Amino acid sequence: MASNTLSLLSPTPIISPRKSNGYPFVSSFSGQSNGLQSSLFGNQLSIRQPNPNFVALKRHSTTMTVSFSLPTSKRDDVSPEKLPTWSARGIKSFAMAELEARKLKYPNTGTEALLMGILVEGTSQASKFLRANGVTLFKVRDETVSLLGKSDMYFFSPEHPPLTEPAQKALDWAIDQKLKSGESGEITVTHLLLGIWAQKESAGHQILESLGFNEEKATELSKHMDKDIVLSHK
Repeated sequence: MASNTLSLLSPTPIISPRKSNGYPFVSSFSGQSNGLQSSLFGNQLSIRQPNPNFVALKRHSTTMTVSFSLPTSKRDDVSPEKLPTWSARGIKSFAMAELEARKLKYPNTGTEALLMGILVEGTSQASKFLRANGVTLFKVRDETVSLLGKSDMYFFSPEHPPLTEPAQKALDWAIDQKLKSGESGEITVTHLLLGIWAQKESAGHQILESLGFNEEKATELSKHMDKDIVLSHK
């Protein structure tokens, strides 16, 4: 009897959940719906079914496209199809060079940045040769700031800082040397390094020279120009 009296005097409770914020699975409690019976109030407990029309949104993945060739000056003597391609290490060295230019907040990617990119990539024969001869990334960075100065701290470099004229000439020199060799294969990081060295007035050449790199070492390195790595078995 007590339970009947309580049932008559008590209003039918309706419990509404907070706003679902677009989530598809929402539980609803209502005294007017068909479902499970409450033992206390005699009410019906219902659970709303998931919306069958709900479509889960997938987060788009971020992709990055990588070009398999580096910026090249227009050439009339060779068709684009016959131009040699750059090695994977050469492409990565160039990408790291752009990143180094941005770190220093420079507006352009110069020969000094190309040199740093080679050292950041770190696995090519050219980069190993440089380190073995005392040319390290930290030394090149210090020499770069000493030679070119610091950029304005409020300046933001573009995502792909354009090449300086000497840097573009270094890339073109590397391509020319590969074509002149008449050999098949890719343009290597060694081609790129010697291309930097060939630009006598460039910042990259001056930095290399200040750190002890010379013509004798350039000649030694050129003997293995067509290989990015040397495999040795002991």
